[in-house]
Amino acid sequence: MAEILAVLSNLFTLTFVVASMLALGFGLTVGQIVHPLRDLQLVIRALVANFVLVPAAAYGLKTIIPIGESFGIGLMLLATAAGAPFLPKLVQLAHGEVALGVGLMVLLMVATVVYMPIVLPLLLPGVSINPLDIASSLVVLMLLPLGFALCIRARYAEAADAARPIFAQIANYGLMGVMATMLLLNWRTLLQTIGTGAILAALLFIGAAFLFGYVIGPSATTRPVLALGTAQRNVAAAMVVATGSFAADPNVLVMVVVGSLLMMALLMPGAGELGKRRAGDQPALAPVAPVGESV
Repeated sequence: MAEILAVLSNLFTLTFVVASMLALGFGLTVGQIVHPLRDLQLVIRALVANFVLVPAAAYGLKTIIPIGESFGIGLMLLATAAGAPFLPKLVQLAHGEVALGVGLMVLLMVATVVYMPIVLPLLLPGVSINPLDIASSLVVLMLLPLGFALCIRARYAEAADAARPIFAQIANYGLMGVMATMLLLNWRTLLQTIGTGAILAALLFIGAAFLFGYVIGPSATTRPVLALGTAQRNVAAAMVVATGSFAADPNVLVMVVVGSLLMMALLMPGAGELGKRRAGDQPALAPVAPVGESV
C-alpha cells in the first residue's frame, strides 16, 4: 500500500508542478514576469531574506534546540533551498501580484541551483553536491513547461486563453492529491518526531522565514509575496540533496518531509487569510492576470 501511495504522490506532484507552470505561462507574458524583477532593491531584499537571513535562522535554531545532527542537516537543506513551485498558488490565494510571484519563483530557483552546492559544504563539512542533480529536476519540471506556455501565449493568445483554465483545474486536482497522499504516507513519521524538538524547530523556522520576508518587503503590495516566497522553501531541491547525499541517514529526509507538511498546513490557510484581509482593505484594486481557479 505504501508503495502505491508513494507512486501516486509522485504522480500528483508531477501533475501539479507541470500543470501549474503551464497554467501560469498561458495566463501571463514574459514582460509581466520580468517587470517586477527590474526593481533592483526588491531583488536584493529577496535574495538577502532567502539566502542570508533564513539559513542564519536555521543554523541558530539547530544550535539552540537539541534536535540532533540528522534533523539539523534536514533543516539546513530546507533553509538553503528556495523557489518553490507552490509559490504562485500561495500568492494567488493571498490576492497578491501573481506575476511577481512567478518572477520571484524563477529568480530563487536559479539562485538555489548556484547557491546550494557552494554554501552547503561550508555549513555541513563533508557534503558533496552535484548542481546538475538539483538543476535538472527544476529545469525539466518547472522552467521548460513555463517557457513553453509563455511562447504559446506570445504567438497564440486565444489558444492560451482556452487552455489556461483546463490546466489550472488539473493543477488543483494535483495539489489536492499531493496533500492527501503526503499525509497518508507520512503521518507515522510526523508522530515519531514528537518529543524530538524537530516539529518545534520547523514551526519556528517557518515563522521566522515568513517574518523575514514580510519585514524586508519594500511595500505593502510586495510584503505578502516576499513573506510567502521566503517561508515556502523548495522542498524538491532539498529532497534531491537528502536522498542523494544522505541516503544512509533517513532522519535527514524525515526532517525535510516534516518541514514540507508543516509549510503546507500553515502557509495555505495563511495565504487565504492574507487574501481575505487584502480584499477587505483594498476592495477597489484591479484584479491580477488570471492564472487559475483557487483551491
